[in-house]
Amino acid sequence: MMRFFTFLLLALVALFATGCSHNYYNIPRESYEKKVRTLGVAPLFTDADSDIRHPDRDMLVALIKDFNRKNEPELVAGIKNSGNYFSVTLLNEDPDKLFANIFFRREKRDDAGIVYNKYFYKGPEIRELITKNNLDALLLLVVSGITTRENIYSSNLMSKLEADYNYLTISGQIIDSEGNVLWEFPNFRQRRLSYPRFIALQYPDFDEANANETDKVDVKFKTVQGINRSLGKSSPSQLRRNAAVSDVYASIFDEMVAMLRHPTSPFGGEKKESPPAQPRQQPPAVEKPPVTAPADPVAPTSTTAPPPLTVPAKTESPAPIVPPPGSPPAEPIASPSIAPAN
Repeated sequence: MMRFFTFLLLALVALFATGCSHNYYNIPRESYEKKVRTLGVAPLFTDADSDIRHPDRDMLVALIKDFNRKNEPELVAGIKNSGNYFSVTLLNEDPDKLFANIFFRREKRDDAGIVYNKYFYKGPEIRELITKNNLDALLLLVVSGITTRENIYSSNLMSKLEADYNYLTISGQIIDSEGNVLWEFPNFRQRRLSYPRFIALQYPDFDEANANETDKVDVKFKTVQGINRSLGKSSPSQLRRNAAVSDVYASIFDEMVAMLRHPTSPFGGEKKESPPAQPRQQPPAVEKPPVTAPADPVAPTSTTAPPPLTVPAKTESPAPIVPPPGSPPAEPIASPSIAPAN
């Protein structure tokens, strides 16, 4: 029994250690950290030519571009806060022009049950962009449309509808100057593969079907106004002062930053504690005369001692003469008057 508990304890320790050092990169983590110290972040792209089926497509694309500009600084702040890089820079480029310049092709993929858009870029243009900005690698993120077949349940879980639904998703890559993909999102190095969708553009209207007493459920598009309200729900930023971030964007950014964070930061974090010094015998203390600090200069004062205080001698009044008994009373002595001067 003791051996079993020992084995269980070792297994838990090994599992914990493995979890702390899990690698989400396409190369060994140590190699990535040595290779990429200065990371550039391109402005969030919106692929207007992707599978976006919304009837108000142009209005929707313009709305997404506007929200991209408002929220992309939060992603940069999150990657900086991860402590994994010496420098993280948001490129000052026009997103539409930059995407048109570096885009090569898009490919809809279904890898391990995850449906997403994978993007390929022009090698020389990427190399020039990285070199021009003195970067080690570049993070590229694209908002694009995609359609997948899924089962969606009603709010009471009593009904479901299998159909094709249109979504907006975000996919991304970290690429070096040689065109190597060092990291990607969705990430296929997770223990449990997951790929959160950005925005659902469609929904099954179960309430309308119930109201009309029919089994036919229509799939409808959300309005642009409704999507605007959904993206507009925000919370105070935990990374930027006096700033807010959309809850929808924050959820996706947190997924990415969690896979870019390292438990031990090479560019910050806690300082290593130095080992305590060995105690050594102190030599006997030698008393030293106290050192008196020189007094501040003051105005010279007179050194002449004040004259001693003279106390007047006490004059004793003569004792009164008491006449013997039987003597006649003494006559009063008149005081001589002082005549005024003529």
